[in-house]
Amino acid sequence: MSIVAAEEGISDKLNLTTEAGSVGGIPAGLKDFGHAYNSEAIVDHHAQFDYYDGGGLDLSVLGLAQTDQYGNVNVSKFGNRVSGCGGFINISQAAKKLVFAGTFTAGGLKEEVKDGKLNILQEGKAKKFVQDVEQVTFSGQYASEIEQEVLYVTERAVFDLENGKMRLIEIAPGIDLEKDILNQMDFEPVISDNLKEMDPKMFEEHWGKLKDIVTNVNKDEKEIIHA
Repeated sequence: MSIVAAEEGISDKLNLTTEAGSVGGIPAGLKDFGHAYNSEAIVDHHAQFDYYDGGGLDLSVLGLAQTDQYGNVNVSKFGNRVSGCGGFINISQAAKKLVFAGTFTAGGLKEEVKDGKLNILQEGKAKKFVQDVEQVTFSGQYASEIEQEVLYVTERAVFDLENGKMRLIEIAPGIDLEKDILNQMDFEPVISDNLKEMDPKMFEEHWGKLKDIVTNVNKDEKEIIHA
């Protein structure tokens, strides 16, 4: 997320944080995760989590490894491989708004964006939208009970959590609903009566509209975000 924010010129509109203790600046990604460029402050790890647990996050953007029909998310256990939950539970269940982001399938997925459309060149071998997750790292049931706003964003489809069930609300241009989405899931989601197509301009080489959107929505205050 920090890379996109910098690319779109909105880093000054957001207070990006990492669980390692950085506040502000541009958090680093991949193998450098935990660091931040030009951070405004570095706080103790436990102090950062006190802030998270206290509900300080306006929005959290987290990875989507596996999810199910109830909106549960698993990032901690896959077969015999246990990666652990880390701070995922603290961050996800306490943020006011949540965005889980990731590809729709995994394992060999190849895609291209061309002429405002998304083309699936090779489908991934592993489905990430399953009947029941192997381990609940984020509870969709609890999120529904506290009326937490949750989005599940992939390259081809966007879902929200409505009355404890996954609801499809957006689809990418060039994507076939039956073949590319429903057939790649182990459950049938609720489909919004107002199913929308994503803006085709987002599937061009350059978009550059995020700054206008953020400026119009949030004119006076910075969002506090875990990136």
